[in-house]
Amino acid sequence: MTASATPSSFRDYWKLIISSLNGEEHDYTAINLKVAVILLAIPMMLELCLESVFALVDIYFVNKLGVHAVSVVGLTESVITIVYSIGIGLSSAATAIVSRRVGEKQLDKAAAAGVQAIIIGVVVSIVLGIPGLIFSETVLTWMGAEPEAIKSCSSYTKWIFAGNCTVILLFLINGIFRGAGNPAIAMKSLWIGNLFNIILDPLFIFGFAFIPAMGIKGAAIATVTGRSIGVLYQIYHLMNSSGKLKYYREQLIPDFDAIKKILEVAWPAAFQFIIASASWIFLASMVAKYGSSASAGYQTAIRLVVFFILPAWGLSNAVATLVGQNLGAGMVERAEKSVSLTAKINISFMAGVSVLFLFMAKDLVLFFIPENEIAQIEVAVLSLRIISAGYIFYGAGMVVTQAFNGAGDTKTPTWIHFAGFWLFQIPFAYILHHYTQIGVGGVIVAIPVAETLMAITSVIVFRRGKWKTVQV
Repeated sequence: MTASATPSSFRDYWKLIISSLNGEEHDYTAINLKVAVILLAIPMMLELCLESVFALVDIYFVNKLGVHAVSVVGLTESVITIVYSIGIGLSSAATAIVSRRVGEKQLDKAAAAGVQAIIIGVVVSIVLGIPGLIFSETVLTWMGAEPEAIKSCSSYTKWIFAGNCTVILLFLINGIFRGAGNPAIAMKSLWIGNLFNIILDPLFIFGFAFIPAMGIKGAAIATVTGRSIGVLYQIYHLMNSSGKLKYYREQLIPDFDAIKKILEVAWPAAFQFIIASASWIFLASMVAKYGSSASAGYQTAIRLVVFFILPAWGLSNAVATLVGQNLGAGMVERAEKSVSLTAKINISFMAGVSVLFLFMAKDLVLFFIPENEIAQIEVAVLSLRIISAGYIFYGAGMVVTQAFNGAGDTKTPTWIHFAGFWLFQIPFAYILHHYTQIGVGGVIVAIPVAETLMAITSVIVFRRGKWKTVQV
């Protein structure tokens, strides 16, 4: 089939899958819209699914070290989501600006913007990493970790903060590839990083032959090493690109006008995810008040939630590229249609995940938690079932948020997140936590309620159309 035709058979869809995985280049302002969504979405979904594998692999092996280790890993991941947020924010800016320049056929400017974004990412990672490394034990104390957990497991937190640059660059550089319409490279970088993480995790945690057993510290070293290898793969392809964007060492000279423009788009995008991350940190600290077993069960459930949500975010990322490139080409109606089509697909996917969590929550949890950890299992199962209640709304909300970001309108979802998370979710969870007898379930209930309200608000604001006029 041709890229302009609508797929109508299994063979057509199979050809599209192979094309998307091979990283073949297409003009996403001209090809059939359904084909465009499939070509972009498949590698983007696999990319973010693989990103979540880092956390799942860690939690699988760390569960064998006891509840203190699981609790510290979970609390560290809750805090490190701030780093993720900044990486995602910079990635959103890179995707928005690069895709807009590609749509305008200004390929040299697209490549230069990507390199300037990388410079920002390196500087930010240094600023975050040093205090995180020094004050890691203090951070765990603030998060409500038990003293014994901090004493025995804080090395994990130190290593994760020390290697935060790998997180930021993985997201950021993948955002550049996505904006250019080449998500296959982004996907492959995660494949490589995860492969090394899966191999190194058990070797570093439990030891093998001449490799000493490093316990929970080994899990962190394996994760940082895997991500570092993924970043090296990204950089290699940036500097040896045979695609539409060409990168040169001369572009490494800071261009402060370009940096300013990137930051104007990036800071609201980063802040919208920091808002969400801070809310999750507050929720995690509330759950930790119920003890290490409750915290470990909740953190295991969150990793399962993330594992299934990230592919949906990957699908949503496809719409960011489509909106950016088509707005750059002056095709506003096509940009809007891409949002509607992607939202329908994402809602269907999330509905399936919701059914899975409702009926198979315990089976999923038992894969990670030993059967004798009854309290931990109960909290994990309860968390999965409650959170999944709002998945259909999550599906629509993700797509609309990424449509705003792809258009460069990063401020609108930031304000929606601020109201939804800080003005509603945190106070609501606090009230249920402190003034009712619901227990840990009361904290978790706040998640689907807030996410549903934010999704509805996002759709209403999106239909007003202000995003169509944003300039980047």
